[in-house]
Parts: sequence; structure tokens; C-alpha cells
Amino acid sequence: MTSWRTLLTRTAAITVVAALALVNTTPAYAATYEPITGSGSTWSQNALDQWRANVKANYGMTINYSGTGSTAGRQEFILGTVDFAVSEIPFQSAPEDGSAPEVPGRGYAYAPIVAGGTSFMYNLKIGGKQVTNLRLSGEVITKIFTGKITNWNDPAIKADNPGLAMPDKKITPVIRSDGSGTSAQFTLWMSKQYPALWSEFAASMGRGSGLTSQYPLFSGAKGQSGSNGVAGYVAQTYGEGAITYVEYSYALKSGFPVAKVLNKSGYYIEPTAQSVAVAMLSAQVNTDLTQILDGVYNSADPRAYPLSSYSYMIVPTEEKGVFTAAKGNTLGAFMSYFLCEGQQQASSLGYSPLTMNLVLAGFEQIKRIPGAGSANVDPNKCNNPTFTAGDSPSSNQLAKTAPQPAACDKQGPDQCTTGTAGALQSTPVSGSGNGGSASNATGGGATSGGGTGTTDGAATGDGSVPLYDETGNPIEGSSTGGGAAAVASPFTVKDEGWGWQQTAMLAAVLFLLLAVIAPPAMIRILRSGASKGGTK
Repeated sequence: MTSWRTLLTRTAAITVVAALALVNTTPAYAATYEPITGSGSTWSQNALDQWRANVKANYGMTINYSGTGSTAGRQEFILGTVDFAVSEIPFQSAPEDGSAPEVPGRGYAYAPIVAGGTSFMYNLKIGGKQVTNLRLSGEVITKIFTGKITNWNDPAIKADNPGLAMPDKKITPVIRSDGSGTSAQFTLWMSKQYPALWSEFAASMGRGSGLTSQYPLFSGAKGQSGSNGVAGYVAQTYGEGAITYVEYSYALKSGFPVAKVLNKSGYYIEPTAQSVAVAMLSAQVNTDLTQILDGVYNSADPRAYPLSSYSYMIVPTEEKGVFTAAKGNTLGAFMSYFLCEGQQQASSLGYSPLTMNLVLAGFEQIKRIPGAGSANVDPNKCNNPTFTAGDSPSSNQLAKTAPQPAACDKQGPDQCTTGTAGALQSTPVSGSGNGGSASNATGGGATSGGGTGTTDGAATGDGSVPLYDETGNPIEGSSTGGGAAAVASPFTVKDEGWGWQQTAMLAAVLFLLLAVIAPPAMIRILRSGASKGGTK
């Protein structure tokens, strides 16, 4: 009899332990989320990919995203084939290619995603050693990307870089071949800051004098598709002498440097999270949340990076086409996540976190999305690094703590030798000027934790950003897989009632009761059977 009791008790106990282990080792989310799909910007894709991995691992959300370029993303939103799009510029009422106005057939709103700096990633050597501390003025950048400066030893580049003996080497400007919000932001900056140079070039290419998403391919330039494409070309061995415009994140993660850009205060500045945060204090925001960047370009703060901006998510405000209220629930929860918790990772990914005023504006857009009513829109429950409870909407903790630039970053005879972006190593003085260290400033090389540039120009970053060469093949040593490990602190999601976890808990309780009740009952049954057998 004792063996039957022991067997039943052990079986019930094992079942209870197994059920409890299953409950405790499975991600703690109870809400059910409908998968959603978006497309568009590659400028902000590194941040999006990390956030998608986070919410998939922690909350069971499936957010599909294709980095097709801002222009393609806006077109796919208009066609109704995606639930959301991401772009650096809004819908264009008069596209520069003469195509029809971009008018979606459903209600929509713009919501900010993340801020960042459009950087100038390059591959250059002096005496066989990689240059990591290049400095460029805005005029020189404009002349490089309009074909007026074609060699690295041009006198204007030498003037920017007194600490470097610039080599006699051809410059290869690498531009976006696809419709790109990055191209639009860059050309908008050139058209505003150097209108004569840009207008002359645009006219020679048969274009208007304003911004363009379709950068014209000019003599000596190389065209590549997507941010991965332009960064990948520069990072290859054959990319020595090349320079491109791309989001800072790509240089940071691929292990290559970016040029420090001269600002209005006479300092050459790297597009770190803090320098972008400072610059964005001068941005103006329209009522539809689109941005006016004239103040950013001309910021008098010596810490400001002049080519700073933020990217938009274009979200539906009505159920139509592929979009439903069930998808709106997912979209609202995802937006709440990246406006708050996700911004904690912005700096390490090569971006700058959104400020409180933009987060609050993003909350208002969430409220307009059908089905998103359960998403958190309370700033007091928003774990964003740029503000704390009680701050005003204009607060930016990053800007408050941003240090002043180093003395060697001032325009003049000195030049900081400290590496930038993903290139950690310093560059020794080889020119007529003096050196110096930017370690007391926000130099990405000292604080970013990116990869290191190599002597042969191949990318040896941390592998979290896949790079491709001019034929579309992956660069050796770069990752073609997903982003970095998914890490994030949980945020509150709506409890949608009874789920599998509750069922497992109930089963565990029932088995526990069975373990207590069943043995005595079985003993009585067996004894009764034995006694009956004995009477026969």
C-alpha cells in the first residue's frame, strides 16, 4: 500500500514542480499582440531593429520592418500595403521628380522616433595608417558633394586639418542611389547654408534648387542603395579615399570614423548624443510635428552639431486597408515603448534620445490611433533619459550635462588627435599644426564603445550592423543577422484577462489537491478490494 501512496504523491509533486517551472521560465507577458508591418527609413533602422528585438523578446510583439528608404516607405503607406512608415521628411506635395503629389488615401499623423546626426563617414590613410580625426567645414563638404573639390590634398581641406599631411589622393563621394530621407536632409542643409553652390550644381544636373530625395549621380561619385550600401562601400578596401553621408550609428557600429563638422561658433564637432541634443534645442516644431531646422544649422552653442534632426513614424489614424484596431493596439504599445524605455538605448546605438516635448507630442499621436487606447501615455511612467518627473517640456538632461568642446577642436593651428565614432585609435600629428586630446569632450571614440578601424580598411565593428559591398555581398566580418542582444526594462502592458499562464497555475493547484486527496482514497479502495477478496 505504501508504494502506491508514494508513487501517487511523487507523480503529483513532479507535475506541480514542472508546471511552476514552466510558468517561471516563460517571458512574463500576458497581452496578445497582432503582428504589424512597416517600411521606410534606413537612417533610423538601427534603432528600430534593436527596439523590435526588445519587444519581441520581452513582450511577444512582432514588428516587421523593411529598410526600403524613406521615399519607398511613404509610397507603400500611400498604397496601404504597410501599417506604418518611417521617413526623415513628410509627404511631398510637389515631388522634385515631377511625379504626382504624395497624398495618402487614409488619415495619418507624424510621430517622432529618434534624433541623430547625419555624419560623414570616410576611409582615408596617411602613411598606411587610418585617419580618425578628420575635420571639415560646411563649405568644403558642399564642394566635395557637388564635385568642386576632388582631391584630399585640396588647400581648403588642408586649412581645416593643420595636424594632418593630407595625401594626394582622389576623393570618391558615395551618394544614395535610392530615394532617401538622408539625401533630403543633407541637400536641404546645403540649399539653406550654401545656396549659391547648391543651386549651381542642381541646375547643372537639371534639378531644382531645393532639397532632393534622389541625389543626382555626378562625375566621380558612386551611387549605393541604402545606408548599409553607402557605409559598406566606404568600409571596404577599395573604399579608401571615399566619403559618404550616413547616420552616425552606421560609422559607430562598423568601426569607422566620421568627420568633425565646423559649427557657427568655430568648433569642429562630432555628432554624439549630447551634441545632437544641444543642437535640437534650437529646432522649431510645426503643429503636425514636422521640424524646422534653420535654428539647428545656425546654433550659436559651441557644443552643437549642425546637421542634427529627428526621424518620423507615419501612423494611420483610421482603420483602412490592412490596418485594423487590433494592429493599432500593437502599434500604440510599441510607440509607447520606444518613446520611453527604448530611448535609453539611443546613445549607445549612435542616436540622441527624444526630448520631453517630442515625447508628449508622440503621446498625443498615439491617442489618435484606432485601438491604441491601452498604451501608456503618462510622462510620469515614461523612463526616458532626457527628463525626470517634474521637468518642463523643454527639458533635456543630455543638453544640460553636455561638456564644452576641447580647445583643440577650435578652428585654428591645433587639431585634436582623438578618434571619432567607431574608430578608437588616435591619429598622430603629421602636418604643421599642433595636436591635442578631445578626451574631456564628447568624442565618440573615447566613449562610444564602437568597433575599431583596421589598417586595411575592412570593417571590424561589433557585428550588429550588416554592411554590404557595391555588388550587394556582405562584407567579411560584418553580421548579416539580427541586432545586438535584446535588453530592456519591462514596461506596463494591459492585462487582457485569462491566458495560458493562469491555466497553468490552475492546473498546478488541481494537481496539488490531487496529491493530497488521491492517496487516502486509493488506499481505501485497495483495502476494500482486498477485504472482499479475503471473504471469498
